[in-house]
Amino acid sequence: MVSRQSKLQEDTYFRVMRILQENPDLTQRELAQMLGISVGGLNYCLKALIEKGLVKMRNFANSKSKFGYVYVLTPSGAVEKAAITQRFLQRKMEEYEMLKVEIEELRQEIESTLDTNTGKA
Repeated sequence: MVSRQSKLQEDTYFRVMRILQENPDLTQRELAQMLGISVGGLNYCLKALIEKGLVKMRNFANSKSKFGYVYVLTPSGAVEKAAITQRFLQRKMEEYEMLKVEIEELRQEIESTLDTNTGKA
């Protein structure tokens, strides 16, 4: 069984790779803001992705970054992103189904409470 921490980490990897695929010249600060995480947390994540060979950091003269770096997905990064995307989508679909059940239970609870309080049978 995959731990909650592992799922959160994979979700972060997914979001980082997804954004970088579309915007490779974002600064770490911009990317961290988009993700709602600290720059230090993003740096840790990027290092892990680089160590795994999923992302490369390249020097790029036209980058808007002060240091002129871009982050690009490697071919293996693109393959892994596809696999992570599939797992992410599966988890979200399962969460959606559980939420639908919970919403229906809450609706029934409200109806039951209203029926009890208004004297309906």
